[in-house]
Amino acid sequence: MSDKTSRRDFLTRAAGAGVGLMVAKEATAGGRKGKAVSSYRPAEGFAAPPLDVIRMAFVGVGLQGGSHVRNFLKIPGVEIVAICDVDGPRASEVGHWVIEAGQPAPDLYTRGEEDYRRLCERTDVDLVFNATPWRWHVPVGVEAMGSGKHAAVEVPAAYTVDDCWLLVETAERTRRHCVMMENCNYGRSELMVLNMVRQGLFGELLHGEGAYIHDLRAIKFSDANEGLWRLRHSVRRNGNLYPTHGLGPVAQCMDINRGDQFDFLTSMSSNARGLELYARENLEPGDLRRRSYALGDMNTSLIRTKKGRTIMLQHDTTTPRPYSRINLIQGTRGCFTGYPDRVHIEGRGGGHGWEEGDAYRDEFEHPLWRKLEAEAEGAGHGGMDYLEDYRLIECLLNGEPTDMDVYDAAALSAVIEVSEKSVANRSKPVGLPDFTRGHWERNRPLGIVG
Repeated sequence: MSDKTSRRDFLTRAAGAGVGLMVAKEATAGGRKGKAVSSYRPAEGFAAPPLDVIRMAFVGVGLQGGSHVRNFLKIPGVEIVAICDVDGPRASEVGHWVIEAGQPAPDLYTRGEEDYRRLCERTDVDLVFNATPWRWHVPVGVEAMGSGKHAAVEVPAAYTVDDCWLLVETAERTRRHCVMMENCNYGRSELMVLNMVRQGLFGELLHGEGAYIHDLRAIKFSDANEGLWRLRHSVRRNGNLYPTHGLGPVAQCMDINRGDQFDFLTSMSSNARGLELYARENLEPGDLRRRSYALGDMNTSLIRTKKGRTIMLQHDTTTPRPYSRINLIQGTRGCFTGYPDRVHIEGRGGGHGWEEGDAYRDEFEHPLWRKLEAEAEGAGHGGMDYLEDYRLIECLLNGEPTDMDVYDAAALSAVIEVSEKSVANRSKPVGLPDFTRGHWERNRPLGIVG
C-alpha cells in the first residue's frame, strides 16, 4: 500500500479492530493463576545465550521506527537484514539508509498488513523491532517470539490484560526476550534520579508521580503518521491510554517486579471537551466536526503498591498545556520533581526551598550518560532513544538480562485496560495482575550499569 489513502484505510481498520477486540473481551484484572516457567525468571533475571552479532528486522519504519534504524546503524554489532512496512516507498527509503551505512541492502516486505509473517519465517533474524501502530504490537511480537526471535516493541506493549498475559506466556514458552522500548527510562534526569535513589539520597521511597501530558490535537486530526490511527482510540475508549512514559521511570525507582509490585488502581476522567472544540474551530465541515469522543481530557489514576507506596499517573493529550511527564519521586529524606528539574534533600542545600536539578548532575550523573553522551547527541528525544537502543544490543551481545523484560512490559501496559475498567465503574478500585506470579518478592533490583 503505497498511497496515503490506502495506508490510512489500513491503519484505521486496524485501530478499529483492536478497539473492538478490547471491548469484546472481559479480561479478569487479577490475571491468570497458571504456573510460570520456573527456569525463565530466576532472581537475577532471564538471559538468553550471547550473540556475536545481532541480525535485526524492522516492522514499521515510520517516524519513530525510522529514528531507531538511524540509531542501530551507529551501534557496533548490528546488521539490519530486513524491513517491513505497508508503505513501500518508505521501506525503500529506509533501506537506502542501511546501504549508505555500508551494509548490504536489506530485504523489503511490503505486500500488505500481514507481511511481517513472511519476514518472521526467515532463519537469519535474531531480533524483530516493532514500531507499528498499537493494534499490531502483540501480533507481531507473538509471531516473532514464536518463530525463535527476540522481540522489541514500542510502547505500549499491549492494551488489554489478556494480551499482556499472551506476551508473558509466549516469552516463557519460547524463552525469547520481549522488551518494551520505554525510552523515558533512559532520560538523563530519570537515570540521574535512579542513581540518587540507589545511593539512598531520598531515604525510603513513599510516593511517585508521572504523566503523559502532551497536546496531540493537531496530530490526531492530521493525515499522516499517528494521525492515521491514534484518533480512533479517543473515539471509543476512556482511561489512561498511554501510561508507560510517566510510569516507567517511577516503577524503575520503586523496584516494581523486583522487590515491590503494583497492587490495585483507581481511575477517573474529566469531561471530554478538547477534541470537539478543536474540531469545531479548526476543521472544515464534515464527519470529524460532528463526531463525539469518549476519552476524557484529563485522566488521573492512583496506584498503590504491595509495599504501601502510592503513585499518581495522569494522561492528557487533548487540551492546550505544555508538555510534562511530571517525574516526581518522594522519599522520607527528600524529593525530586521534573519540568523543570528541582531537588530538595533534607539537610542539604538549606531551608525548605528547591535547588536546581543541574546542581546534582556532576555528582549523580548516571554512568550511561557519562559514557554515551557524545554518541547520543542528535538522537531522538534528547538522546534517550540512543541509550535504550544501545543497552538492548549490549545485553543481547553479552547474554545479560535486559533492563526491562516481558514482565515489566506487561505490568506497565496492563494499567491501560485496568484504568478503563475503573473509569467505567465510578472509579472503583481494580486489582492489577502479578505477571511474575510471586517472583517479584525474590527478583533483584536493577543495578547502576556503566
